[in-house]
Amino acid sequence: MKFSVTFGAVGDGRDPRGLADLARIAEDSGWDGVFLEDYLAYQGTSLPTYDPWICLAAMACATSRVRLGTTVTPLPRRRPWKVAAEAVALDHLSGGRMILGVGIGDPAGPFLGGVGETIDPRVLAEMLDEGLQVIDALWSGEPVHHQGKHYQLDGAQLTARPIQRPRIPIWIGGNLLLPAVRRRILRWDGSCAYKGPTTASLPILPEDVRALRAERGNDFAIKVSGGDPAAFAEAGATWWGRWIAPGPLAEAEQILRAGPPQL
Repeated sequence: MKFSVTFGAVGDGRDPRGLADLARIAEDSGWDGVFLEDYLAYQGTSLPTYDPWICLAAMACATSRVRLGTTVTPLPRRRPWKVAAEAVALDHLSGGRMILGVGIGDPAGPFLGGVGETIDPRVLAEMLDEGLQVIDALWSGEPVHHQGKHYQLDGAQLTARPIQRPRIPIWIGGNLLLPAVRRRILRWDGSCAYKGPTTASLPILPEDVRALRAERGNDFAIKVSGGDPAAFAEAGATWWGRWIAPGPLAEAEQILRAGPPQL
């Protein structure tokens, strides 16, 4: 099992320079991954929020071993070809350490409905599924012809390819209890899902991990947060994560320097 921490790029010490320092501390302290939540305005607060993709670039330059990525990017908020190109650039900058976590986004967030974008979860799910098809095709380096409901590409081509093969890992977030989310998880490379509605989420349990493992097999990443790492490792989880809430920088550094759990 590998161990990670997740930050929001928000508040004091969570700007690009500060997160680069935190990622370096995490790497030196034995953590295996550092992930960022992807918000433009953090959960309705007035805290200063920084673009996570710029922060990831700084973190990539400050580290050499830890995996880096988003958990999760609300893909319907973005043009999939732009995300595809940015992820390739980060994969090269990090030497093949990028992981792309995706979801539909929060329909109640200020940067969906607040800027005139759709907030219909069904439409957002359609855009996510179609956007992932576009990204995967663009990462091939070949011209892409795609005439979908939400995106149309007529020979568009990204000539820079990811370092990682067959692609940058795509991890799926969302509510594990929804059949569509579960199907999406089983289609791609990993799960970083939660369970239940975001307003009343339930803990992911070892039996949930066993069920996913039975459906998908071993060539698949399952990231969980909290709970007993040993029990999750026995159930087949490949990543155990700790979320570090916005707050005093000294507290975050103390958590990182303590290192990951010992199994």
